[in-house]
Amino acid sequence: MMEDGCRVFVVADRNVSSFARSLSPGSPLLEITADEEHKTIDTVMQICRWLLAQGADRKSLLYAVGGGVTTDMAGFAASIYKRGIPYVNYPTTLLSQVDAGIGGKTGVNLDSYKNMIGVIVMPQETRICPEVLKTLPDRELRSGAAELLKSFIIDNRSVTTPAGVISDPYRRSVELLSAAQIDFEALEPLIKAAGEVKRRVVASDPYEKGLRRVLNLGHTYAHAIEWYQHSCPPDASSAVRPLSHGEAVSVGIVKAARISAAMGLCPASLADSLREDFLACSLPVDLPCDEQVLFEAMSKDKKAEGGSVNFVLIEDIGKVVIKQIDDLHKYKG
Repeated sequence: MMEDGCRVFVVADRNVSSFARSLSPGSPLLEITADEEHKTIDTVMQICRWLLAQGADRKSLLYAVGGGVTTDMAGFAASIYKRGIPYVNYPTTLLSQVDAGIGGKTGVNLDSYKNMIGVIVMPQETRICPEVLKTLPDRELRSGAAELLKSFIIDNRSVTTPAGVISDPYRRSVELLSAAQIDFEALEPLIKAAGEVKRRVVASDPYEKGLRRVLNLGHTYAHAIEWYQHSCPPDASSAVRPLSHGEAVSVGIVKAARISAAMGLCPASLADSLREDFLACSLPVDLPCDEQVLFEAMSKDKKAEGGSVNFVLIEDIGKVVIKQIDDLHKYKG
């Protein structure tokens, strides 16, 4: 299939391959296993070799269809194949629709450390298809809820919808996500609004030299948790399932709120309220391991500079600040 004179190639998470085929019938399609274990340079090379075998040239267009792991890897492959071909993101999870599929960050993991190899290269477009969310398992849907809430903790300005103005999108999101049955029609404008939060931040700082770092709220602990889970997986008899990325971000945001209160940036009551909100949305809020083991991973995180960690902290709903923390041990517990 051609799009604006470009031949289309499709890379899709194998779990959404039927949806991917419907986007560009007849186009070559590569199904990949899109999980953290396969989020490696080897998978990116697999995509590049496939593009080469299919005869993709520099005028080709790549569709990346799936969650954040898929858009990260396919976008990275597009950025380096023949020194770069354009790509379009079709994010299919809530997490990727409000965060990972927007902003041009691509990359893969290195030895269990998150996204250590990659580039920032903007997709030609990010096309949101809200209807696919209805097919997600509940746990995966709610995993994305953490990134949705994160967006409004960063920027809680009013949202105008066909039904009227939502003056407090954070609180409205908590109401919808804590319901036993999610109202997808009511959630749709909030998904768009959360994506717009990220778009505004990225537009002002596309290469993460300053303001864009606020989007890392919750991610310092989250990436360390993911490193720990990969490096120290539970044995086969364990009933504990590893946290997903969104669930790890949830824990990280609650921890960031606790540190913010300890530093006097916000009242303890705000940290307590955030914890209760995330619990109400069926999100985890407690560290899955001894905090001490996470500090090594934090010191190697991309946000660490000169022995300090650039930490995103919370002053209020809709207002965050970046602080350098020299010794996280002071805020343990």
